[in-house]
Amino acid sequence: METTRLEEPEGELALARQLVLAHGWNSTCYQILNPGIHLWFARDAVVGYGQWRGMRVVAGAPVCAPERMGEVAATFEEAAEAAGCGVCYFGAGPRLEQSLGAGHSRILLGAQPVWNPFRWSGILAARPSLRAQLSRARNKEVRVREWPRAAAAASADLLRCLDDWLARRPMPGLHFLVEPRTLDRLWDRRIFVAERFGAPVAFLVASPVPGRRGWLIEQIVRARESPNGTAELLVAAAFEAAADEGRDYFTLGLSPLSGLDRDPALRGPWWTPLVLRGLRLHGSRFYNFRGLEHFKAKFHPDRWEPVYAICNRTPFPPRALLAIAGVFGGESLGRLLVRTLGRALKQEAGRLLRMPE
Repeated sequence: METTRLEEPEGELALARQLVLAHGWNSTCYQILNPGIHLWFARDAVVGYGQWRGMRVVAGAPVCAPERMGEVAATFEEAAEAAGCGVCYFGAGPRLEQSLGAGHSRILLGAQPVWNPFRWSGILAARPSLRAQLSRARNKEVRVREWPRAAAAASADLLRCLDDWLARRPMPGLHFLVEPRTLDRLWDRRIFVAERFGAPVAFLVASPVPGRRGWLIEQIVRARESPNGTAELLVAAAFEAAADEGRDYFTLGLSPLSGLDRDPALRGPWWTPLVLRGLRLHGSRFYNFRGLEHFKAKFHPDRWEPVYAICNRTPFPPRALLAIAGVFGGESLGRLLVRTLGRALKQEAGRLLRMPE
């Protein structure tokens, strides 16, 4: 039982939460409640977005009744135009694309794996390598349990895990749809904690996708002392809970730059495959694209859903990609790259200094 309560949201945040719980369908819908995201309201609808140099980057899609999607998007775009801004929907899916009018362009950002949690027991039975990973963690005395939200929000141990995880990541902290500090906004999120000898060594945050009766696994955070297999054990616990509750939808979220060769029609302008493949090839030092895709694929998804960026400009403009980098990084792409390189060099120097002679 929770002995304390999370502080409830107020004002616009409370209204946005109410609309998300009533209409949220996009996998990222709950993340519009993250810190730093602007909220725009229409009648029974909300749009979460970030703004960067004349471009409003929408977090997924408008949150509204499905029959109003096109109307709300058009009204939001009119408001953006009045403010001198274009609009780019980041993390959009086919549902939004089919609701938009002419004058829009898209590029494929990657894909997200999707499951019906009902299949979990069959997946586990058919994947001996996955069972071995789970056993490896259990043999190291790792146990997973769901924590009450208020206890998780007040836990110094979870905050320590988060700080340790962030300190070891090659890239500087990103925000927007990958905001790491959401422990004080767990209102409807679920949190599963991996403990070893009673101490937390990792945790997983699952966000609701109400319109699809499911969850997005928003975060998997591991402290350096967490044994191999801990992340898999956390995902397994979330799968089992979703299956027990009769959920219909479960996703581990976007795998950036995956599936770029699956359908040439989705590639966008001629320059986008060059840029995106270049990022996948040369950006792996700072972000493990292939490793993330492999981790998600080991759970044998039912399907991979394409995820797009859709802009109300044609053809798709390069400045939309720069705006996406800006809202995630909080600074220009050039400054983010410089900071990322500096961080990588610092971490490499620290690693060398710790090596035994």
